[in-house]
Amino acid sequence: MKEKKVICFRLLGSTAYAEGAAEQENTAEYRSVPGKIGKKTLSFLQYLIVNHTRNISAEELIDTFWGEGGSSDPANALRNMLFKIRGVLKDMFPEEGEMLKTLQGFYAWDPGIQIKLDCEGMERACLEAKRGTGGNDGEQMELLRRAASLYHGDFLAGNDSEWVQAPRQYYRTLYLDACKALLPMLERKEEWTEIVRICAQAYQTDFSIEEFTACQMRAFIAIEQPEEAIKRYDIFRRRMLRELEMPPTENIEQIYTLALGLRKKGRADEREIFRMVSEGNEGKRAFFCSFGTFQSIVTLERRHLARSRQSSTLVIVSLDGGAAQTTDMRRLERILQEGLRAGDPVARLAAGSYILMLTGTDTDHARIVISRLDCSFHKIYRHSSARLTFRLSALDPEEQNVEKNA
Repeated sequence: MKEKKVICFRLLGSTAYAEGAAEQENTAEYRSVPGKIGKKTLSFLQYLIVNHTRNISAEELIDTFWGEGGSSDPANALRNMLFKIRGVLKDMFPEEGEMLKTLQGFYAWDPGIQIKLDCEGMERACLEAKRGTGGNDGEQMELLRRAASLYHGDFLAGNDSEWVQAPRQYYRTLYLDACKALLPMLERKEEWTEIVRICAQAYQTDFSIEEFTACQMRAFIAIEQPEEAIKRYDIFRRRMLRELEMPPTENIEQIYTLALGLRKKGRADEREIFRMVSEGNEGKRAFFCSFGTFQSIVTLERRHLARSRQSSTLVIVSLDGGAAQTTDMRRLERILQEGLRAGDPVARLAAGSYILMLTGTDTDHARIVISRLDCSFHKIYRHSSARLTFRLSALDPEEQNVEKNA
């Protein structure tokens, strides 16, 4: 029986191909697809490659590439495209015969050719690791490593066709999930250099996943490069504020503080410590923090109220109505940051829901504050259909302190 000809295609990142039984898709010697072909021709070829395991009907190809008035004569456009594709394949594989076969109303690859895709290899590795079919943690880690190494960029990078969007998101999610599963394993083995490399690539894919920046910062600290951890923090923080209008979470801030403390040969002097604890919120905006930190602040405030006999108010702010969740959530956070007093603590409860504390403010004055916030939101974002709802509760002083002071 004649052995099948093996052709490997790289679709994660720029499209490329390699001939031969390249079991390790990542190490094969790839060549770029001829650059002289047009964008639509390349997309058509990519579609055939992606669907190499099945027969593809003429109707499917016409609907995908010439649907909704894309051509006055779609059948002729398909014939011309197939002629171009066969020419491209001949340029790529001059020693091969007719690689694309015409069946009764269908098109399929020559059954004598075995096509392997890097994205399929990555998918297999991810699914095997998830199922635990590797047999042990070591094999599972190698599967995840393999999956991460095969991801050279977005699926069919540069192709903005509609049919590409769903698989692109699928493979991106697979890759990011593989990195999330792999990094704790590498941390346990103290593979710091590999962690830095993997986090750098994952960050380029989705910078907003804080886990990658946190893990990379910890790795830099472990290899005694706190300055690099500080640089990563600065880059991440600027981008989060610029693109999402959100500061880093408390977890990142804690790692950053540790890096600052280790910057001076592993030990911070007293002046550095005082400076670190004094910088914090820069005194200009409301203090966004984790819910755990918010609880601690409220506990301290209750003790303060027991001594001062003043008032403070808790407020829950929620997006309601026809909110465009992600966009309006960022808008609301900006209003809270800029509309509250410097240092007023705010914590996120859920998507589009926040709790804040107005220190030294009774419920009557708190209503004036939230009325101002509501007006600011709808004045600045007048086209938003979101509606803000507010719930108030006076903060009770700590009972034990009240009795003690009475």
